[in-house]
Amino acid sequence: MAKIKYYYDTEKCQYEPVKSKTSDYIFQMLGFLVVSFVLAIGITVVYNRWFPSDSYVALENEKKLLEKYYENLNEDLSFLKKALADVQDRDDNIYRGYFDSEPLPKHLRTNGTGGSDTYKDLPKIEIIAQTAKNIDQLKKQIYVQSKSLEDIVELAKKQKERVMASPNIMPIKDGQNRFISGFGSRFHPIFRVTKMHTGLDFTAPLGEPVYASGDGTVISAQRESGYGEQVQIDHGFGLITTYSHLSKFECRVGQKIKRGQIIGKVGNTGISVAPHLHYEVHKLNPKTKNYDRVDPKPYVIFSMTPKEYEEFLDKTASNLPSMGG
Repeated sequence: MAKIKYYYDTEKCQYEPVKSKTSDYIFQMLGFLVVSFVLAIGITVVYNRWFPSDSYVALENEKKLLEKYYENLNEDLSFLKKALADVQDRDDNIYRGYFDSEPLPKHLRTNGTGGSDTYKDLPKIEIIAQTAKNIDQLKKQIYVQSKSLEDIVELAKKQKERVMASPNIMPIKDGQNRFISGFGSRFHPIFRVTKMHTGLDFTAPLGEPVYASGDGTVISAQRESGYGEQVQIDHGFGLITTYSHLSKFECRVGQKIKRGQIIGKVGNTGISVAPHLHYEVHKLNPKTKNYDRVDPKPYVIFSMTPKEYEEFLDKTASNLPSMGG
């Protein structure tokens, strides 16, 4: 039986029973329910903490394993980033430097990840989101690097073509051991004056083979005033070589020539005092867009040992007269 509450009425000078309102009853019940709910949650939390269920323990263990997995994954990603950074550094400072190519712009190297909404659907666990960002960034950087390496492969192919096209072997066999008139001012045996000698003269028996000093295309095979029968080869990359005073052509205009291929025979045609080969190298001047005759000596160094090249320089430095041309 519910207890009846009383209050003292000063006007009537007696105790009167307290009349309960429905709203008071409702508030009392709500308060009881709230207290009961909070108490129940607290008891559940305490119970689960001290007496966890098997499923709760399994979930906690799985969470710890996942966190450890993501930590290890991020360590691996950090290692891969360092490895990629090493490749990028070699790319910019070694590979591209070797081929005289500019490094990639930094904004391409530091290609950012997606926008702020890219990872909105990921679970709200920081390590997962960070790992996803790291992987995304690494994929983009690897893509940029792969494209850069493709460029380097093309540069290497081009460099190989450049090396093979460079006129860096002697145009006749054992040229360094022949009587040679060098590049520079020389006494002309026919005109009896000192004039500029724009190539190298190699003595050789009539009919001896003349070899192309580099890969290229024959752009001329005809008689030229003073130079007799002459072959010109365009090697690309701004270099042309000429072979003069020939007795016979072994090539034709438009023909693709390989280094070391026979293109003619030594002769005594044109203005010449004896069978010999007059050999020139013409280099494109980027300012004038014309080809200038340059000293061939630096181009034939690769076909000789250091000692042979030293002897070769001594020979070409002497003031021996030219043999015509």
